[in-house]
Amino acid sequence: MKTQMDNRAYGDLPPFHPELAREMLVHGLREEIRKTQIHRTVIGVSGGIDSALAVLLAVEALGSENVFGIKMPYKESSPSSLAHADLICHQAKIHCETLDISSMADACISQTGAESSLRRGNIFARMRMIVLYDKSAEYSALVTGTSNKTEMLLGYSTLWGDMAHAVNPLGDLYKSQVRELSRYLGMPPEIMDKAPSADLWEGQSDEEELQLTYDLADRVLYHWLDLHLSREKVLDIFTQDAASPDAIRESIQRIFYRVKGSQFKRNPPVILKASSMTIGREFRNPRDWGF
Repeated sequence: MKTQMDNRAYGDLPPFHPELAREMLVHGLREEIRKTQIHRTVIGVSGGIDSALAVLLAVEALGSENVFGIKMPYKESSPSSLAHADLICHQAKIHCETLDISSMADACISQTGAESSLRRGNIFARMRMIVLYDKSAEYSALVTGTSNKTEMLLGYSTLWGDMAHAVNPLGDLYKSQVRELSRYLGMPPEIMDKAPSADLWEGQSDEEELQLTYDLADRVLYHWLDLHLSREKVLDIFTQDAASPDAIRESIQRIFYRVKGSQFKRNPPVILKASSMTIGREFRNPRDWGF
C-alpha cells in the first residue's frame, strides 16, 4: 500500500481548477480566432462530451451568434448521438444544421474498396472535416477542434480528420479534466455520463477499441509525461500493489507504445531540407505574423 508521502509525490492527476481553466481557455480561444481577423467558428457536434465542451467554451468566447454547430451523421451512427448533439446546441443557443455524410462516404468506400473498420473510420473522419472546412468558407469562420489531450497522445485521432482545426481548446486537457470542466459548466448529464465513443458505428466504444480505460491512460500519461518519470518507475508505481500486475503492465506498455508510435501525427509533415531557409526550421514565424 502506498504511503501518504507516496500519494503526495505521485498524485493521480495534476491539480485542476475548473474556473481558472475556463478563464484561460475562453480568453485563448477568443484571442486566437480574432487575431486572424475572423470572429466566428464552426464546430463538428457529435453528441459526445468533447465537442459539447468545445461548443460551451466557444459560446463564452465569441457569443452564440458566432458559433455554428454542424452535425454529420453516418447511416450507422447512433440516433442518441444526434439527440445529444441537438441537446447541447439548444442549451448553447447556437445555429445548428445536419449534413449526412452517408452518400459521400459510401461513394468513397465503394471506389477505394475500404472494408476494415480502421479505413472506414478514417474516411468518415476526413469526410466530416471536408464538410467542416467547406462550412468554414461559407460562414467565414475558423474550425475549432474537439480532440482532447489523452486521445491525441494515444494517437486515437485521424490525420486530416478530427486532428484538423485552426485552434483546439481541449488539446491540453486530459479526458478526466474534460469531464471535470464539463461538469463545472453544467453540461447535461445525458452527455456527461455516457460511454466515450467516436460513433463510427452503432455501439462503438473508444475504450473497447483502445483496450484501455481513459482513467488508467490519464494517470499513466500524467506520471510519465508531466512528472517526467521513467517508464520503469511508472510501471513500478502502478503494478506494485495491483491485483493483476501482469494485466496492468500489459496495458501500460500499450500506452507507451501508442504514444511513441503516433508521434508523427502530432508534428507538422516533414519538409526535407534543401536550402538555407526551410519552412518549419529556420522560417518559424507565428501564424499571425504580418498582421
